Amino acid sequence: MSWRYTYRSSPTVAQQRAQAEQRVAKLRKKHPEIEPVLIEGTKIAKTWWGVSWCKNLERYADYENRIGRGRSYVKNGLVLDLKVSKGRVHALVSGSKVYAVDILIDHMPDKKWRKIAAVCAKRVDSIAALAEGSFPEDLAEVFMQQGSGLFPTPSEIHLDCDCPDWAVMCKHVAAALYAVGAKLDTDPLLFFTLRGIDPSELIKKSVDEKMKSLLANAGKPSKRVIADKDVARIFGL
Repeated sequence: MSWRYTYRSSPTVAQQRAQAEQRVAKLRKKHPEIEPVLIEGTKIAKTWWGVSWCKNLERYADYENRIGRGRSYVKNGLVLDLKVSKGRVHALVSGSKVYAVDILIDHMPDKKWRKIAAVCAKRVDSIAALAEGSFPEDLAEVFMQQGSGLFPTPSEIHLDCDCPDWAVMCKHVAAALYAVGAKLDTDPLLFFTLRGIDPSELIKKSVDEKMKSLLANAGKPSKRVIADKDVARIFGL
């Protein structure tokens, strides 16, 4: 009895990209709202929020040895759709077929959020500045503080993919996680939606503190006001 082995080579990058484009076109016929993640250049993310999201994932031992599996998938355009909502990321990722990925992220605990908001008092001027990452460096360090900052820990991230890979962190899940970083480049405020927190609270805290300062000084005479006797002396009245 003879055995015949069939070897199937892995598709090239060009073949993967072509197949992904075909799948997007097919999906778009039934679901015109799909949002494929397309990367320009060599970096997945370029803005502060996108870069920080990816850095946060890479610094945990639970992820660092496995998440890299999804980096090439994102760069090659294999994330066919990505939706970010409150506490949830849903993605369609192209592999041997199209796989569905669901990622649930715990909402930030109120105690932790109030503490961060208090630190932001008088530090963030506007939503636009927050979205652009235009805030003091020490505030950025507070946001990125491991375990106590704004970004989720592995225990707060719950992963699921319908592919046959036994690993919890399969390459499709890893691709979806990286794709969130790219998504934040186009809409940084989605980060706050994902974590279930209101960015305006950071600005409100800043405004409240400034109003308190203004009200506290409202009844005090300004050093710039010239007293009546000085006016008479200066102008010879």
